[in-house]
Amino acid sequence: MDTLFRLPVLKTIQAFAGEASIYLVGGAVRDGLLRKSVYDFDFVVSKNALQIARKVADAITGAFYPLDAVRQYGRVIWNTPSGERVKLDFALQVGSTIEEDLRHRDFTINAIALNIQNWEHLIDPLQGAQDILAKRLRACSDEAFRTDPLRVLRGVRFALGLGFRIEPQTWRQMVENSPGLTLISRERLCEEIFRILATRSVASGIRLLDRVGALPYTFPELLSIKGVEQSPPHQKDVYQHTLEVVSRLEEIFTVLTPDFDEERQANLTMGMLSLRLGRYRAQIGTYLNERFTPERSKRALLFLAALYHDSGKAASAAQDETGQWRFFGHEEVSARLCEQRGWELALAADEIEWMKRVVLNHMRPILLANSEGLPSRRAVYRFYRQTGEAGVGVCLLSLADVLGIYGYTLPAKIWSKHLDTARQLLQAWWEEKPEKVSPPPLIDGYEVMKRFSLKPGPLIGKVLEGVREAQAAGEVQSKADALRLAEAIITAEQGRLQQS
Repeated sequence: MDTLFRLPVLKTIQAFAGEASIYLVGGAVRDGLLRKSVYDFDFVVSKNALQIARKVADAITGAFYPLDAVRQYGRVIWNTPSGERVKLDFALQVGSTIEEDLRHRDFTINAIALNIQNWEHLIDPLQGAQDILAKRLRACSDEAFRTDPLRVLRGVRFALGLGFRIEPQTWRQMVENSPGLTLISRERLCEEIFRILATRSVASGIRLLDRVGALPYTFPELLSIKGVEQSPPHQKDVYQHTLEVVSRLEEIFTVLTPDFDEERQANLTMGMLSLRLGRYRAQIGTYLNERFTPERSKRALLFLAALYHDSGKAASAAQDETGQWRFFGHEEVSARLCEQRGWELALAADEIEWMKRVVLNHMRPILLANSEGLPSRRAVYRFYRQTGEAGVGVCLLSLADVLGIYGYTLPAKIWSKHLDTARQLLQAWWEEKPEKVSPPPLIDGYEVMKRFSLKPGPLIGKVLEGVREAQAAGEVQSKADALRLAEAIITAEQGRLQQS
């Protein structure tokens, strides 16, 4: 806790308190007691909450967001000199005392406060500190979930993130109030869902959501894939396979990111993964931390894509004459379902497009690995032409998919081939992009039209794409080569049109 109290930003807030009482509450106090790093701070202010928040933002050169003017709820986002992103939330006190405010909160572990003018006294009317020591999650009151059903998801997240046991009466209240999630705005629902997707135990989180009865109100499309059978080499039905893929994706991240866990590489499967792809840890870590919006990382988006990668299998399931289950076109159906869920959660358009590309193409590396030899330069180019930078996410999901399909029956030879395929694709993206992914143009559309007396139209684009693909394949290396190929493409296309 001492480190928490020494933060310079807290001294800045003290300076603007004036006649108001300001309390640090909730997760910051809880995590301070647990000796965890704190980046999100919640303050309860007896009066003038928005004015104080704005003054603090100006003083530390942070961004100020008035989230709810009526309830005087504002947010300050501060990027520290060391590059960390800190969130400071200010809210007007509920009730006449801080104790009354705390009793209206979600869980006792979050109903602890400290007056920033007097750090020595812990305000803990519901014995939340004892629950922290006992690793117990307990609701503040019988009304906690009826007042705000979103707390059902918060309970799941706290249980996962803190490793706490949900007290039986609290669990019963969560189950009873899960249907109330339909009353929650999609923006609030999305924020809490992505906090679960940002944990280190996403698969366990989905299982908990299912057990508590929240799955129909968070990921309803997953209900249809429960019990949908699959033929060997699949070991599980589509729903259990999906959870296994999510779990394996978590395992892959523990090996292929800069803070990798050496103990997780002790088995043959993860050891091979580390050996073949460990050279890209820094790049993968940076990639997963990238954001289309400040709220969500690609890591969390990739978990959502993983949850939906086979969601279309229920609608596309069919048995052939041998009794084998087939799912032709399930990628397209799954991508549409993922897109629909993205819009329902009010995600940004570029986030949805990225996830769609990942889901739509998640089978491509598997198909490439099942072909003879390693992917050709032309195949690599076509892969990234379809996926763009989402191709990296496709590779990671595909590896998790293979592990989820075979489980512990995965032959080393098959795993080795998939790893070599992924390495070929990632190497092209991070080390050979100018040669194999996006070669610099040797000719442009204006030059093609002038040289061959053509008018603007689809043929020009077809010529330029043909030349670009041939460059990536290593078949065209000069402007003269490009013009010869352009002439051949034009002649072939004009001949086809004449015959049709």
